[in-house]
Order: sequence, then C-alpha cells, then structure tokens
Amino acid sequence: MADRSLIDRLLRRQPQQVAPVAPKQRIARGRGPRAEYDGATFGRRAAGWRRTQRDANGELSPAVTAALRGIARDLVRNNPFAARGVATIANNLVGTGITFQVYRNGVIDDRLNKIARKHFDTKSCDSSGRHDLYGLQLQAARTIVESGAVVLRRRWRRLSDRLPLPFQMQVLEPDYIDPSKHGPLAAAPGVNGSFLINGVQFTPIGAREGYWLYNGHPGSGRTTSLGSTFIPAVDIAHVFRADRPEMEHGATWLAPIVLRMKDFADFEDAQLTRQKLASAFVGVVTGDDDGNAIPGIATDDAVEDREPLDYVEPGTFQYLRPGEEVSFSSPPGVDGYADYTKVSLRAVAAGLGVPYEALTGDLSNVNFSSGRMGWLEYQRSLATWQWTMFIPQFCDSVATWMIDALIMVGEDVEGVTVRWTPPGRAMINPSDEVKANRDAIRSGQMTISQAARERGEDPDTFLAEWKADAEKIDLARPDLRFRSAPRHGGRQPGGASRIHQWRSPGGLNV
Repeated sequence: MADRSLIDRLLRRQPQQVAPVAPKQRIARGRGPRAEYDGATFGRRAAGWRRTQRDANGELSPAVTAALRGIARDLVRNNPFAARGVATIANNLVGTGITFQVYRNGVIDDRLNKIARKHFDTKSCDSSGRHDLYGLQLQAARTIVESGAVVLRRRWRRLSDRLPLPFQMQVLEPDYIDPSKHGPLAAAPGVNGSFLINGVQFTPIGAREGYWLYNGHPGSGRTTSLGSTFIPAVDIAHVFRADRPEMEHGATWLAPIVLRMKDFADFEDAQLTRQKLASAFVGVVTGDDDGNAIPGIATDDAVEDREPLDYVEPGTFQYLRPGEEVSFSSPPGVDGYADYTKVSLRAVAAGLGVPYEALTGDLSNVNFSSGRMGWLEYQRSLATWQWTMFIPQFCDSVATWMIDALIMVGEDVEGVTVRWTPPGRAMINPSDEVKANRDAIRSGQMTISQAARERGEDPDTFLAEWKADAEKIDLARPDLRFRSAPRHGGRQPGGASRIHQWRSPGGLNV
C-alpha cells in the first residue's frame, strides 16, 4: 500500500500537458513570439520599435531621401553646430587637398606629372572655372556629409579649347539624379533586361550602366530642368558612404542627429524665453484710498487716463488707480542649461563621428592624454572615410579620366598609375612626436616613407627633394653636416659603424 500511495502522489505531481500555441496566436494574445534575444520581443518595452525587412534602397526611398536632405540643409544654414560639424569633417577629410603623383612602372614620370599639374592645380579642370582639383574635392566632401552623396561628371572638351587635358569636371548635388526612373527595362523576349533603381541604371548582372540626370537642378524652378538624360557610368563618379550592402544612394550624415538637434534648438529657445521672463521685473506705484495725489500726477483725471496694465516689459513703472495693486509670481529660474547643453552636444558629436571638442571648440576639460586619445580615434575614422570611400570613388575616377585624356592627346600611358596622398595630420605635441618618429625609424619600426605619408607628403617626392637639397649643400657648403643624414659617417676601429654628431669643422651644428 505504501508503494501504491507513493506512485499516486508522483502521478499527481506530473505537469499537465498543454497544447502548443502557434506564434500567430501568441502575437494575437499580446505576448509576442518567444525570442532568445530580448531585443526581438514584442512586449511593452519594445512597443516603440519600428521593425522592417526592407533593403537599404527600400528604406531610403526618394521621398525619405528628399526629406532628410531638406532638413539637413536647413540645419546647416541655421544651426551653428550642424554647420560646424559638416565643416570639420570636410576640412579634415580633404583639407587643402588629396594630392597625387603620376608614376610609370613605379617611378615618378616628371613629364606626365607636369601636364597633370598644369591641368589640376589650376582652374582649368573645373567646368565653372572657379576651383582647382582640391577646391572641387572640398566642395564634394561637404556635399557628401550634408546631402549624403555627390555626383562628379566628366565633360569632354575640344582640343581647340586649349586646355592642358581635353576634359573638365562638374560637381553636382545628388538631387540631379532622376528618381522617377525606377523598375525593369523592356528587353527582347527570353533576354534578361537592364533595370533601374531610383535613377541608376544597371545591366542584367548588376553592373552600373549609367545615370539619368536632370538637365538642371530640380529646385531651380526652370522648366528645362524637368527632363532627364541618360549619362554613361564611365562619365560619372557617384560618391557616397554605403552603410549597407547593395545600397545605391547615400543618406545625409546628419540623419542620426536631426531630431536631437531640433530638440536642442527648441530647448535653447525655451531657455531664452525663460531668461527674458526672469528679467521682466515691474515697479508699481499705488496711491491711497482717499484719492490723495500721487507724486508726479497732477489730478485724479490723469490717473483715470492711464492705460491699463496689460503688458509687462523690463524697466516698466506703472501707476495704478487708488486701491489697486498687482501681485507677481516668482520669475522662473534658468538653471541646468550648461549641463543639458553638454549632454546634447556630446550626443550630436557622437552621431556625426567627430570629437566633442572639434564640434564645439570647448577645450576647457581637455588635457594632453584625453586630447590625444580623441584625436587618434578621429584620425582612424578619417582614414576609413578617405581610403574606403573618397579616394576609391572620387580620386580614382579622376585618375582614370586623366589617363583617358592623356591617351587622347597622344601620350604613351603604358605602365602609368596615379598615387594619392591625403593631407597630413597636425601633431599634438611636436617635440615629443618628432622624437618618437625618429626613434621608430632608427629601430626599424617605421620607414621614412611611412613617416612622410603620415605628414601628408609623397615619399618619392620627399626623398627626391632631400637628395637634391643634400647635393646642393655638399656643393656649396662641404663643411655643413645634418644629423638627419649620416652620409659622411666613418668607421670605428673594429669595422663597426659610427654616427657622427654632425658638427662642422667650424663648430656649426645643424
């Protein structure tokens, strides 16, 4: 009996079998599907998430793109921090220019370099005649950050135009791309045809075939701008930061901070209004109930003629009728402005990918270590944007067009390549960083070429200039010695190398 009783108790403890509930049923009951990740739940905490399975081009539809561009441009026009954020990215991304050198089989070709410099280092390369290549780069960088993308168009010119190279470039805003050109293109029966994605035409295998560009800016108001023309892809450089695979158009870099900057602007307006109200103190002079004269007022009729107190402004003194009085509420305070401003602007700087100090100019809490850490991280971001976006998409397109133009004027381009050098970074502490670079070169951890590139110089040009200067010095002043060039070192008695202190016989130390 004891065993039977134990068995009965165990059976009564078995959990009841419940029929499984389908995921759709659970969603209908408000519980959401079971998820191993908290972020995939459908509970109250996740009720505000917008979940979508659309690709990058579906999310960045023409309507969304136009709305974001309009808001971003308004912020840049009217918000000082937005304008500063765009400027600091463009200035550090391009600066005074991403320079180039023309090489042939790994050696600088001075002749082709001279032709290219004559074209790109002057306004000859700009279809509007306003900028050299580096001015076009800066304009393009600003447009990429503000509008999300930029269109660089090649325009061939006649030889009779007497340009060093027979083409010019035109920088266009991405608004020129006609988004109405969208969908599949008709093809022969049984043949896969080309297709369009918001103004960009692709071959059946997905290669870019060309762009449909408006004949003028669609916001210019000219009726001639309404039509669009197909431009082959070889004549277009469409430059943008592709944040997702298969992304064919770019979004403004201000997109993550648009609402935050709007909220911050509203907060500043509210704080200004509170400050004005806090300053609006009013002095009120009242008479007694017996109608005695009020100093400065001749008769009671003058009091009756006074306008009612229905407006308060700073510095107001108002005389009231006998028996009247005014009670005031305490003026609002204006505390917390500085703390909220710092929190908001730090979030804005993080969203743009720039240091807080670069965005605001506030260096009050910066020391050498924190400044260096922030600057190095910013340099990594800049290098990423330069070498994975701007140089491959903008600069390499210019290099291809340069070589095509050299062929057209009859130049031999066998083995010709173009190398690009971004602007160098400014040192935070030159006295220490120069010593560190010197020690790294001496110990073999860095090459002279690497150090030259970090300064924004082409290594071959730097070494060629150094060689030319050294030869001039040896010819003009044989007694002059440089510590950076142990060309005249001797040998110690045992054959070991010995580096001189580089003092001239006359005591001159360079």
